Amino acid sequence: MQARIYEFFKTHKNKFQILIVNDDKDAFKAHAAATYAGRECFVLPDFRAKNGDDLRAFNSELLDISKALSNFHLSTNPNKLIISPFRTILNKLPSANQLSVKTINFADTIDLKSFKDKMLAYGYTFVDIVESRGEIRISGDIIDIYSVADEWPCRILLDIDVVESIRRFDPATQKSISQEQSLVITPYVAALSSDEFETALENAQHIKSNALVNDLNSFGFWVIDGFVDYLEQFEAVKDIYLELDECDMDTSKLDKLLTLPEAKIYRVFEGSINSELIGFHSDKKIEILSSNESAFRALGLELNPNLSFVSSELILNLISKDELIISLNQLGSRQKRRKASIVLDELKVGDFVVHSEYGIGKFAGLELICVLGNNKEFVVLTYQNDDRLLLPTEHLDMIDRYIAGSGAVVNLDKLGKASFAKLKQKVKEKLFIIASKIIALAAKRELIEGVKIDLNSAEFANFQMQAGFNYTSDQDRAVAAILEHLKSGKVMDMLLSGDVGFGKTEVAMNAIFACVKSGFQALFFVPTTLLCAQHYKSLYERLSRFDIDVRRLDRFSSTKDKARLLADLKDGKPLVVIGTHALLSVESANLGLIIIDEEHKFGVKQKEKLKEFSEHSHILSMSATPIPRSLNMALSSIKSYATLTTPPLDRLDVRTFVKEWDRGLIKEAIMREIRRAGQIFYLHNKIADMPSIERELKDILPTLKILTLHSKIDAKTSEEEMIKFANGNYDVLLCTSIVESGIHIPNANTIIIDEANKFGIADLHQLRGRVGRGSRQGFCYFLVEDRQSLSDEAIKRLVALESNSFLGSGALLAYHDLEIRGGGNLVGEAQSGHIEAIGYSLYLKMLEDEINALLNKENKKDSQVDIKLSVNAFLNSELISEDRLRLELYRRLSKCIDVSEVYEIGAEIEDRFGKLDIYTKQFLDIIVIKIMAAQQEFKHISSYEQNISLTKIDGTKVALKSSSKDDDDVLAEILTYLRKNR
Repeated sequence: MQARIYEFFKTHKNKFQILIVNDDKDAFKAHAAATYAGRECFVLPDFRAKNGDDLRAFNSELLDISKALSNFHLSTNPNKLIISPFRTILNKLPSANQLSVKTINFADTIDLKSFKDKMLAYGYTFVDIVESRGEIRISGDIIDIYSVADEWPCRILLDIDVVESIRRFDPATQKSISQEQSLVITPYVAALSSDEFETALENAQHIKSNALVNDLNSFGFWVIDGFVDYLEQFEAVKDIYLELDECDMDTSKLDKLLTLPEAKIYRVFEGSINSELIGFHSDKKIEILSSNESAFRALGLELNPNLSFVSSELILNLISKDELIISLNQLGSRQKRRKASIVLDELKVGDFVVHSEYGIGKFAGLELICVLGNNKEFVVLTYQNDDRLLLPTEHLDMIDRYIAGSGAVVNLDKLGKASFAKLKQKVKEKLFIIASKIIALAAKRELIEGVKIDLNSAEFANFQMQAGFNYTSDQDRAVAAILEHLKSGKVMDMLLSGDVGFGKTEVAMNAIFACVKSGFQALFFVPTTLLCAQHYKSLYERLSRFDIDVRRLDRFSSTKDKARLLADLKDGKPLVVIGTHALLSVESANLGLIIIDEEHKFGVKQKEKLKEFSEHSHILSMSATPIPRSLNMALSSIKSYATLTTPPLDRLDVRTFVKEWDRGLIKEAIMREIRRAGQIFYLHNKIADMPSIERELKDILPTLKILTLHSKIDAKTSEEEMIKFANGNYDVLLCTSIVESGIHIPNANTIIIDEANKFGIADLHQLRGRVGRGSRQGFCYFLVEDRQSLSDEAIKRLVALESNSFLGSGALLAYHDLEIRGGGNLVGEAQSGHIEAIGYSLYLKMLEDEINALLNKENKKDSQVDIKLSVNAFLNSELISEDRLRLELYRRLSKCIDVSEVYEIGAEIEDRFGKLDIYTKQFLDIIVIKIMAAQQEFKHISSYEQNISLTKIDGTKVALKSSSKDDDDVLAEILTYLRKNR
């Protein structure tokens, strides 16, 4: 393909403005070939929506269409070229006029009202915090906007109505990063006039659909007048092999277009570059492409007149009788999703929280309360009998969201009773025993000499090359760490965590390869027969071609195979065995490595047996749940960790739809998956309703093969049926939310979640992650029974999930829940009663403290200084109007342990929200006083008019007198004293 595109556009300099290809992958290759041939390329995404579809799930494609077409029309280059998948170009698209941009320059005057109207008509969404392209926030004299065509969002600061500064900021931290002189705002879909906007909005609301919201984000693309047919406006050429049979659009207009001829001069070059190759082709013109000159110099090639280095990020490898073009660049992994450091929606009114001294209560919101004539903002918590606890916002670090195992019944504690203190003491005693066991086990392993595993580096390099893909940087780091441990002579105990499909098994195969090639045996433990079959298939395909003997042992193994395996293990023959708990009964004479997948799914007795097994062997445990960062730090001296956080190259975001339940929709979703020979998960959380749902699905599609599974079906039957489902014997798995992580069914890529409004946002985010785990597009349908019965807040949250496959708060909450599960896995299921009593967060913090105490490490002291100052101090709602943003800033400030962190957050508040007012400044001073007072071991600070009293933990008192009773003088007096005594 690249050969014919390069050859064609080298000879057709500025003829043809559109090249039509199959899909995104072909567009990527075409971009490299056409760009190197001298064309300025603008690539459109593969837009697969059908006319009338709800477009929230296609949000990213619409953003990319707006960006590419806008840049195309702005370009004056006669050689410009649109590269488009055929499904995209068959739609009518925005015209040049509709993509006219708005430029804002330094010192321009902005009328905020007309600017807001214009941005609304440009298709921008107004939000509390700007994180994604096409979003805008206007608060006072600050405008945050993420232009559709920009890599970074912009913050515009106004002086009344004059632009005082334009700064780029990082959406992950919300902090400014660079100064700009101007900003170009590209419209999202189309730049409309007020009248056009109103007409389009009215048209969108009249579309018959089962979408939750009929607005321009959902249907604008279909109802805006004036879109044009680009194939009529511009000269187009198409690639030879268009997969038109898969398309349900009218493709007749493509028949008339010129087809790219087959290449006559160039062909794709396949091979690796070295001095022999260069010598062999020394009569040709050789161009070596690399984005990094050091990579070129590392080849150590002798320069000659025919050989040249070209600084380029393109991937293009072509050869002709006169020319050789080789690229050193490799396909990079998809950009890692940056996890926002700013947590939104972590605490909502009505959420259960745990106070470290008073126990489980309910969060009731923020309240500004006047105490002795001074205003302060408090966090209100409710307990049994509707008792209220007013928590000063500077002590927000004393509470955390209450999370326990699924199905835990939450009981509010009673204020004033000492029962929670007794409960904590009881849990602390249990945790001391757990921490002691963890450390004793680690100390024992430290003294044992492990088997040394080393290997032939050339053979190992060949094994890695045969993977068929480039390792992510995370995988490279994990493999290097494992190999270092294996050859150290000390026993390895490592935990590898990463989502399903992120390459844990490939990392484990590196360790197995090293082990077996060094003459040892490896045992690979898995919790279920289904996983055993999946892993055996993967390992056999990868390892058997390197003469590594791969076996399996589970209840489906024949007696003959089992006997042969047991004999070979006793004889010490180098091999690898994948098996369930049946492997625990074997004897291995030459064991080098034990790999345990989803360790938390093994029972207590099985874990004890594993410990006996593993006394002299290296252990690699794998888990799809990450370990909490704090606990990770505490355990890091006694256990090794590696994490895989980068998704594979071809992983696609899951296409998400939020709809009202509808027979036609169910039929369409199931049929689309079956047409591509896939399978479907249908989730409903009421077991009693399962038979009627099965009948309904059969009524919609009579030939459907449905498997029903839930917690009341015994484990053996469930496992056997799941194997049949994985083997393709069923079309649909109708189940409760038992679709756990760990079971990887690459063929199931559509999930339908019934009554989605009854799930938490974190649960929905987790469940969506069950599909789209391979290179196939995943589809997720969140269904609600009746949109009229949903609150505006519920609709808002569901719609946000739909238009953003990786919503910041949802992803973060899901990750938080996963982390907590990871921590639970470490300490064992037996502790679930204690976890439910005090919540995971406090439980893990107490475990961390116990481990640190036993290791003689210093624990972070709780800086609980009782501050009762007669000053007005709070984050002003006139500066930060959204409660959730204020709450988040209070939370972050309360957790500060260093004065510099407070000033850093203060600078961030000024950057994001504008000049600090007196009340906000005074609250920051209170936090600084709290930190310095804790460092100097004060426990109480109070004031009355000009008199200030500071009391130390040992009872020592310090009396101060401020120059006046004004708030700023009182605070200045305390700060001066504390700074002097630091």
